[in-house]
Amino acid sequence: MAEKYDVKRELPSYTAPRGRFEIIEVPEHAYCMVDGHGDPNTAPEYAAAVAALYAVSYAAKFQSKRELDRDYVVGPLEGLWSADDPAAFVTREKSAWSWTMMIWQPDWLTPELVAEAIAKAMAKAPAAGLVRFERLAEGSSVQTLHVGPYDDEGPTLARLHHEFMPEHGLRFNGRHHEVYLGDPRRTAPEKLRTILRQPVARRAE
Repeated sequence: MAEKYDVKRELPSYTAPRGRFEIIEVPEHAYCMVDGHGDPNTAPEYAAAVAALYAVSYAAKFQSKRELDRDYVVGPLEGLWSADDPAAFVTREKSAWSWTMMIWQPDWLTPELVAEAIAKAMAKAPAAGLVRFERLAEGSSVQTLHVGPYDDEGPTLARLHHEFMPEHGLRFNGRHHEVYLGDPRRTAPEKLRTILRQPVARRAE
């Protein structure tokens, strides 16, 4: 039996070094996405969005296996985060955050197959109707691996924004991106593993 495709093993953009920043090229990927705003710890729409993404992603996986004979491991939860003032991430002012939560989808899935998966998932997760299927190309990005509670990310992001990027002549070129390699429901906070990524571009001289 063929081994399941696992994006975390196959793509370099799903691994990052701990304790240092690296600049990588992130290829275009397909995702299921849901948009929202507010503190992810308290906003009801955040929990509904995450549940919807998993419902659609598993429905798509089962359709892929059944109809295309191609199986894979559902990708990790990811988030694109933004705020009017980027300092809101360093200070953890979560009520000011806007987010797009998303889960990677393999390139062989068609929009029609995902649309069917969304329709099926709506029976269990009504918010699945908010899910969209979209491609994202981030290109040149800086990333690192953060180990520990999410609320401890501030100092690392401060170093990225105020030290690494200025020293390397880089500017922001997209939304702050987090890849959640650990499941907070099953992992102790101090052992959570999160890729912190920032798309960048060279500053004009």
